[in-house]
Amino acid sequence: MTNDIIERAISVIRGNDRGTYTVPTHGLYPFQWNWDSALTALGFGHFDEPRAWTEVETLFAHQWDDGMVPHIIFHQMDDGYYPGPDVWQTGREVPTSGITQPPVAGFAVNRIFERSGDAAAAERARALLPKIHGWHQWFYRCRDPQGTGLVALIHPWESGRDNSVDWDAAFERVPTDGVGPLARRDTSHANPDHRPTDEQYKRYIWLVQKFRSLGWDNTKLHDASPFQIVDPGFNAILIRSCQDLGKLAQKLGDTRIAAESFAMAERGRVALETLWSEKWGQYLCYDRVAAQLVDSPSIGGLLAAFAPISASRGAAIAQRIEKLAQHCNYLVPSHDPSMPEFDALRYWRGPVWLIVNYMIADGLIHAGQQAMADRIMDDCLRLIARSGFAEYYGPIDAEPCGGDKFTWTAAIIIEILSTQKQVA
Repeated sequence: MTNDIIERAISVIRGNDRGTYTVPTHGLYPFQWNWDSALTALGFGHFDEPRAWTEVETLFAHQWDDGMVPHIIFHQMDDGYYPGPDVWQTGREVPTSGITQPPVAGFAVNRIFERSGDAAAAERARALLPKIHGWHQWFYRCRDPQGTGLVALIHPWESGRDNSVDWDAAFERVPTDGVGPLARRDTSHANPDHRPTDEQYKRYIWLVQKFRSLGWDNTKLHDASPFQIVDPGFNAILIRSCQDLGKLAQKLGDTRIAAESFAMAERGRVALETLWSEKWGQYLCYDRVAAQLVDSPSIGGLLAAFAPISASRGAAIAQRIEKLAQHCNYLVPSHDPSMPEFDALRYWRGPVWLIVNYMIADGLIHAGQQAMADRIMDDCLRLIARSGFAEYYGPIDAEPCGGDKFTWTAAIIIEILSTQKQVA
């Protein structure tokens, strides 16, 4: 059974392979996405390691001069996705978007290198090392101008959790004036009832137009955005990637990058504790503009387990997930099912995402919560068995949602199953 699932997953990835990069799925997402590629490389690493390195190298080949790695690279023209290069207008030779995404690449590259059997791995990792480090430095320089140790999102798309309940109050500050008729394509590929609303989309586009008017100058965008949210899950990914990049730099003999990476990770780890909520038993987002925590118990505060949190915090998060399990059949829902905002099938307002499950479970293992991690991993396998390689799933009845034959879902299942086989 395990080998059959892995073979099916490999087939999904190969079907979405464009030679030097993968697309998330045919039709709905026809370009290269940032954190999709980094997580997909984990899957490639188990059956085609050279291709795993190529995936990450292609992503970083389009890094901006200031260090940012954009969230979309438009390698080939395709009018099947909105907003395309004509909306972003970033002025790149190969068009890209002008915002970023969760920096999971540092974690992924270190993990691939740790288990590498490729003689060329050290050379390829060494070439990526300063690029990934430069991206991490960019975050703290451009998204933490006050030096708090935590970085802010300036657009919901950067989080990867596009329409999370966490953003609702802050998003009310984002106007829609000047936004013309939408040319959305996603609702023709997926059920509109499962996607962000048109009203949300207008606000997404207003932010893009605002940043475009500032020439995509990253020294200005943070302060110019009415949406400045410190997301614990996003910061946890950055902290973990800084820590893991430090480990990689040590192995490769780069003591400067190692020291700087460990320093950034430790500062972020300490600062992350300012987002802890005793009320919810998890971390919460912080709204910089409103200067207050966002009272929204979403999966972002559970994903914080991916950072090197304490054993006590890990135990509390495992307890919190146990409470969520009382209201759903599959872990981990992207919002608390007992809350009125919960929507079981609408994008990030309730459904289960296997890539987030994987990162939460990985963090819980390090925090000493193996039983809950195993339970989450088992639910991933149950979802695949019942509903295939969907983009995401309903936490009540496992309904497959979004795109099908989804690359990162297949990659993460390969990662989970292959890792379990190695442990066994």
